[in-house]
Amino acid sequence: MGKNSKHREQKNSELEMSRPDPVVPSEPMKYKEYRRDLKPIQAELVALQEWVKASGAKVCIVFEGRDTAGKGGVIKAITERVSPRVFRVVALPAPTARERSQMYVQRYIPHLPAAGEIVIFDRSWYNRAGVERVMGFCTDEQARQFLQLIPTVERAIVESGVILLKYWLEVSEEQQMLRLQSRIDDPRKTWKLSDLDLKSYSRWYDYSRARDEMFRFTDTGWAPWFVALTDDKKRGRLNIISHILSQIQYEPLERPDVSLPKRQKPQGYETPPQPLHWIPTPY
Repeated sequence: MGKNSKHREQKNSELEMSRPDPVVPSEPMKYKEYRRDLKPIQAELVALQEWVKASGAKVCIVFEGRDTAGKGGVIKAITERVSPRVFRVVALPAPTARERSQMYVQRYIPHLPAAGEIVIFDRSWYNRAGVERVMGFCTDEQARQFLQLIPTVERAIVESGVILLKYWLEVSEEQQMLRLQSRIDDPRKTWKLSDLDLKSYSRWYDYSRARDEMFRFTDTGWAPWFVALTDDKKRGRLNIISHILSQIQYEPLERPDVSLPKRQKPQGYETPPQPLHWIPTPY
Protein backbone atom coordinates (compact mmCIF):
# COMPACT_ATOMS: atom_id res chain seq x y z
CA MET A 1 0.00 0.00 0.00
CA GLY A 2 1.42 3.42 -0.99
CA LYS A 3 2.31 6.30 1.31
CA ASN A 4 -0.74 8.34 0.23
CA SER A 5 -3.08 5.44 0.88
CA LYS A 6 -1.66 4.97 4.40
CA HIS A 7 -2.02 8.69 5.10
CA ARG A 8 -5.64 8.65 3.84
CA GLU A 9 -6.51 5.66 6.04
CA GLN A 10 -4.94 7.29 9.11
CA LYS A 11 -6.74 10.60 8.41
CA ASN A 12 -10.12 8.93 7.94
CA SER A 13 -9.62 6.80 11.07
CA GLU A 14 -8.95 9.93 13.12
CA LEU A 15 -12.02 11.64 11.69
CA GLU A 16 -14.18 8.60 12.43
CA MET A 17 -13.06 8.60 16.07
CA SER A 18 -13.99 12.28 16.39
CA ARG A 19 -17.50 11.90 14.99
CA PRO A 20 -20.32 11.51 17.53
CA ASP A 21 -22.75 8.62 17.24
CA PRO A 22 -26.14 9.61 15.81
CA VAL A 23 -28.94 10.34 18.24
CA VAL A 24 -31.63 7.67 17.84
CA PRO A 25 -35.14 8.78 18.94
CA SER A 26 -37.02 6.23 21.00
CA GLU A 27 -40.30 6.49 19.08
CA PRO A 28 -40.82 6.39 15.30
CA MET A 29 -42.18 9.56 13.75
CA LYS A 30 -45.93 9.68 13.14
CA TYR A 31 -47.13 10.15 9.57
CA LYS A 32 -49.03 13.36 10.32
CA GLU A 33 -45.96 14.90 11.97
CA TYR A 34 -43.80 13.79 9.04
CA ARG A 35 -46.06 15.40 6.44
CA ARG A 36 -46.19 18.60 8.48
CA ASP A 37 -42.39 18.83 8.67
CA LEU A 38 -41.89 17.75 5.07
CA LYS A 39 -43.96 20.57 3.59
CA PRO A 40 -41.60 23.50 4.38
CA ILE A 41 -38.46 21.69 3.26
CA GLN A 42 -40.14 20.66 0.01
CA ALA A 43 -40.88 24.36 -0.48
CA GLU A 44 -37.15 24.98 0.02
CA LEU A 45 -36.40 22.34 -2.61
CA VAL A 46 -38.53 24.37 -5.02
CA ALA A 47 -36.53 27.48 -4.07
CA LEU A 48 -33.33 25.53 -4.71
CA GLN A 49 -34.71 24.40 -8.06
CA GLU A 50 -35.43 27.96 -9.18
CA TRP A 51 -31.97 29.11 -8.08
CA VAL A 52 -30.31 26.24 -9.97
CA LYS A 53 -32.24 27.15 -13.12
CA ALA A 54 -31.40 30.85 -12.83
CA SER A 55 -27.75 30.46 -11.84
CA GLY A 56 -26.83 27.53 -14.10
CA ALA A 57 -25.57 25.54 -11.13
CA LYS A 58 -24.84 21.83 -11.53
CA VAL A 59 -25.73 19.48 -8.66
CA CYS A 60 -25.11 15.73 -8.45
CA ILE A 61 -26.47 13.71 -5.51
CA VAL A 62 -25.41 10.08 -5.04
CA PHE A 63 -27.46 7.71 -2.88
CA GLU A 64 -25.96 4.43 -1.78
CA GLY A 65 -26.74 2.08 1.08
CA ARG A 66 -27.75 -1.38 2.12
CA ASP A 67 -30.77 -3.06 0.60
CA THR A 68 -34.04 -1.72 2.13
CA ALA A 69 -32.24 1.34 3.58
CA GLY A 70 -34.82 3.59 1.92
CA LYS A 71 -33.07 5.19 -1.05
CA GLY A 72 -36.22 5.10 -3.17
CA GLY A 73 -38.34 6.73 -0.45
CA VAL A 74 -35.84 9.56 0.03
CA ILE A 75 -35.68 10.20 -3.70
CA LYS A 76 -39.48 10.16 -3.95
CA ALA A 77 -39.75 12.71 -1.11
CA ILE A 78 -37.18 14.94 -2.83
CA THR A 79 -38.81 14.82 -6.25
CA GLU A 80 -42.47 14.82 -5.16
CA ARG A 81 -43.01 18.59 -5.60
CA VAL A 82 -40.30 19.65 -8.06
CA SER A 83 -39.88 19.63 -11.83
CA PRO A 84 -38.51 16.45 -13.46
CA ARG A 85 -36.90 18.73 -16.04
CA VAL A 86 -34.59 20.06 -13.32
CA PHE A 87 -34.45 17.13 -10.87
CA ARG A 88 -33.44 14.11 -12.97
CA VAL A 89 -33.24 10.64 -11.41
CA VAL A 90 -30.72 8.18 -12.87
CA ALA A 91 -31.08 4.46 -12.06
CA LEU A 92 -29.08 2.54 -14.62
CA PRO A 93 -29.90 -1.08 -15.47
CA ALA A 94 -27.28 -3.82 -15.66
CA PRO A 95 -24.55 -2.92 -18.17
CA THR A 96 -24.75 -4.17 -21.73
CA ALA A 97 -21.98 -6.23 -23.31
CA ARG A 98 -20.64 -3.05 -24.93
CA GLU A 99 -20.70 -1.15 -21.65
CA ARG A 100 -18.89 -3.99 -19.89
CA SER A 101 -16.04 -3.55 -22.38
CA GLN A 102 -15.71 0.18 -21.58
CA MET A 103 -13.81 1.89 -18.79
CA TYR A 104 -15.98 1.23 -15.75
CA VAL A 105 -17.11 4.80 -14.98
CA GLN A 106 -17.63 5.64 -18.66
CA ARG A 107 -21.34 4.84 -18.75
CA TYR A 108 -22.05 7.15 -15.80
CA ILE A 109 -20.30 10.23 -17.19
CA PRO A 110 -23.00 11.15 -19.79
CA HIS A 111 -25.58 11.36 -16.98
CA LEU A 112 -23.75 14.02 -14.97
CA PRO A 113 -25.63 17.33 -14.73
CA ALA A 114 -25.42 20.17 -17.21
CA ALA A 115 -26.06 23.78 -16.18
CA GLY A 116 -29.41 24.19 -14.46
CA GLU A 117 -29.79 20.51 -13.55
CA ILE A 118 -29.88 18.42 -10.36
CA VAL A 119 -29.09 14.77 -11.06
CA ILE A 120 -29.86 12.12 -8.44
CA PHE A 121 -28.16 8.75 -8.78
CA ASP A 122 -30.20 5.90 -7.30
CA ARG A 123 -27.06 3.82 -6.92
CA SER A 124 -24.07 4.94 -8.91
CA TRP A 125 -20.52 4.07 -9.91
CA TYR A 126 -20.17 2.79 -6.33
CA ASN A 127 -21.92 -0.41 -7.41
CA ARG A 128 -18.39 -1.65 -8.06
CA ALA A 129 -17.36 -1.10 -4.44
CA GLY A 130 -20.51 -2.72 -3.06
CA VAL A 131 -22.84 -5.17 -4.75
CA GLU A 132 -20.47 -6.08 -7.61
CA ARG A 133 -17.64 -6.83 -5.25
CA VAL A 134 -19.66 -8.72 -2.64
CA MET A 135 -21.65 -10.77 -5.13
CA GLY A 136 -18.67 -11.63 -7.32
CA PHE A 137 -19.63 -9.57 -10.40
CA CYS A 138 -16.12 -8.13 -10.40
CA THR A 139 -12.78 -9.30 -9.03
CA ASP A 140 -11.18 -7.93 -5.86
CA GLU A 141 -8.45 -6.44 -8.04
CA GLN A 142 -11.02 -4.59 -10.17
CA ALA A 143 -12.68 -3.27 -7.01
CA ARG A 144 -9.34 -2.06 -5.60
CA GLN A 145 -8.44 -0.36 -8.86
CA PHE A 146 -11.81 1.40 -8.76
CA LEU A 147 -11.31 2.57 -5.18
CA GLN A 148 -7.90 4.00 -6.04
CA LEU A 149 -9.14 5.74 -9.21
CA ILE A 150 -12.53 7.16 -8.23
CA PRO A 151 -11.29 9.93 -5.88
CA THR A 152 -9.38 11.40 -8.83
CA VAL A 153 -12.46 11.14 -11.04
CA GLU A 154 -14.60 12.84 -8.39
CA ARG A 155 -12.02 15.60 -7.98
CA ALA A 156 -12.29 16.25 -11.72
CA ILE A 157 -16.11 16.32 -11.44
CA VAL A 158 -15.97 18.83 -8.58
CA GLU A 159 -13.34 20.98 -10.28
CA SER A 160 -15.58 21.17 -13.36
CA GLY A 161 -18.11 23.06 -11.21
CA VAL A 162 -20.42 20.24 -10.12
CA ILE A 163 -21.67 20.26 -6.52
CA LEU A 164 -21.22 16.58 -5.61
CA LEU A 165 -23.01 15.18 -2.55
CA LYS A 166 -22.68 11.51 -1.55
CA TYR A 167 -25.03 9.85 0.95
CA TRP A 168 -24.81 6.41 2.50
CA LEU A 169 -28.07 5.20 4.07
CA GLU A 170 -27.47 2.84 6.96
CA VAL A 171 -30.09 0.44 8.33
CA SER A 172 -29.85 -2.05 11.18
CA GLU A 173 -29.92 -5.82 10.75
CA GLU A 174 -33.29 -6.03 12.50
CA GLN A 175 -34.91 -3.38 10.31
CA GLN A 176 -33.53 -4.92 7.14
CA MET A 177 -35.01 -8.28 8.11
CA LEU A 178 -38.42 -6.72 8.85
CA ARG A 179 -38.48 -4.80 5.57
CA LEU A 180 -37.48 -7.78 3.45
CA GLN A 181 -40.11 -9.91 5.18
CA SER A 182 -42.66 -7.19 4.43
CA ARG A 183 -41.73 -7.38 0.75
CA ILE A 184 -42.36 -11.12 0.85
CA ASP A 185 -45.73 -10.80 2.62
CA ASP A 186 -47.19 -7.65 1.00
CA PRO A 187 -48.34 -8.10 -2.64
CA ARG A 188 -47.84 -4.36 -3.19
CA LYS A 189 -44.13 -4.72 -2.49
CA THR A 190 -43.20 -7.99 -4.15
CA TRP A 191 -41.84 -6.11 -7.18
CA LYS A 192 -39.14 -4.69 -4.88
CA LEU A 193 -37.86 -8.17 -4.01
CA SER A 194 -35.25 -9.80 -6.24
CA ASP A 195 -33.16 -12.96 -6.03
CA LEU A 196 -30.16 -10.67 -5.52
CA ASP A 197 -31.82 -9.12 -2.44
CA LEU A 198 -32.17 -12.56 -0.87
CA LYS A 199 -28.57 -13.49 -1.65
CA SER A 200 -27.36 -10.13 -0.33
CA TYR A 201 -29.31 -10.61 2.91
CA SER A 202 -27.05 -13.49 3.93
CA ARG A 203 -23.87 -11.43 3.26
CA TRP A 204 -24.34 -8.70 5.88
CA TYR A 205 -20.74 -8.64 7.10
CA ASP A 206 -19.26 -8.92 3.61
CA TYR A 207 -21.21 -5.74 2.80
CA SER A 208 -19.97 -4.15 6.03
CA ARG A 209 -16.34 -4.84 5.09
CA ALA A 210 -16.88 -3.54 1.55
CA ARG A 211 -18.57 -0.39 2.90
CA ASP A 212 -15.76 0.26 5.38
CA GLU A 213 -13.08 -0.04 2.71
CA MET A 214 -15.09 2.19 0.37
CA PHE A 215 -15.20 4.87 3.07
CA ARG A 216 -11.45 4.56 3.73
CA PHE A 217 -10.56 5.23 0.12
CA THR A 218 -13.29 7.60 -1.07
CA ASP A 219 -14.27 9.77 1.92
CA THR A 220 -12.25 12.74 0.66
CA GLY A 221 -12.13 16.44 1.40
CA TRP A 222 -13.62 17.30 -1.98
CA ALA A 223 -16.27 14.54 -1.98
CA PRO A 224 -16.98 13.31 1.56
CA TRP A 225 -19.49 10.64 2.47
CA PHE A 226 -22.47 11.70 4.58
CA VAL A 227 -24.06 8.86 6.55
CA ALA A 228 -27.73 8.80 7.52
CA LEU A 229 -29.41 6.29 9.84
CA THR A 230 -32.74 5.31 8.30
CA ASP A 231 -34.26 2.80 10.72
CA ASP A 232 -37.00 5.43 11.00
CA LYS A 233 -37.59 6.18 7.33
CA LYS A 234 -39.56 9.36 7.92
CA ARG A 235 -36.93 10.96 10.14
CA GLY A 236 -34.24 9.78 7.75
CA ARG A 237 -35.89 11.51 4.78
CA LEU A 238 -36.31 14.78 6.65
CA ASN A 239 -32.73 14.69 7.93
CA ILE A 240 -31.28 13.97 4.50
CA ILE A 241 -33.27 16.64 2.67
CA SER A 242 -32.43 19.20 5.35
CA HIS A 243 -28.76 18.31 5.02
CA ILE A 244 -28.82 18.62 1.22
CA LEU A 245 -30.28 22.11 1.55
CA SER A 246 -27.59 23.04 4.07
CA GLN A 247 -24.79 21.94 1.73
CA ILE A 248 -25.75 24.16 -1.23
CA GLN A 249 -25.27 27.92 -0.89
CA TYR A 250 -28.38 28.88 -2.86
CA GLU A 251 -30.21 32.19 -2.72
CA PRO A 252 -34.02 32.02 -2.92
CA LEU A 253 -35.24 34.19 -5.77
CA GLU A 254 -37.78 36.92 -5.18
CA ARG A 255 -41.24 35.65 -6.06
CA PRO A 256 -43.24 37.92 -8.37
CA ASP A 257 -46.78 38.92 -7.43
CA VAL A 258 -49.13 36.70 -9.41
CA SER A 259 -52.90 36.95 -9.78
CA LEU A 260 -55.26 35.02 -11.99
CA PRO A 261 -56.40 36.87 -15.15
CA LYS A 262 -60.10 37.24 -15.95
CA ARG A 263 -61.54 34.23 -17.72
CA GLN A 264 -63.11 34.84 -21.13
CA LYS A 265 -66.89 34.92 -21.58
CA PRO A 266 -68.54 31.95 -23.33
CA GLN A 267 -69.40 34.02 -26.46
CA GLY A 268 -72.10 31.56 -27.49
CA TYR A 269 -70.24 28.33 -26.57
CA GLU A 270 -72.51 25.37 -25.67
CA THR A 271 -71.56 21.86 -24.61
CA PRO A 272 -72.03 19.60 -27.66
CA PRO A 273 -74.69 16.89 -27.45
CA GLN A 274 -72.43 13.87 -28.19
CA PRO A 275 -72.39 11.16 -25.47
CA LEU A 276 -69.25 10.94 -23.34
CA HIS A 277 -67.76 7.78 -21.88
CA TRP A 278 -67.74 8.72 -18.21
CA ILE A 279 -65.87 6.27 -16.01
CA PRO A 280 -67.72 4.41 -13.21
CA THR A 281 -67.63 6.02 -9.77
CA PRO A 282 -67.40 3.18 -7.21
CA TYR A 283 -65.65 5.50 -4.71
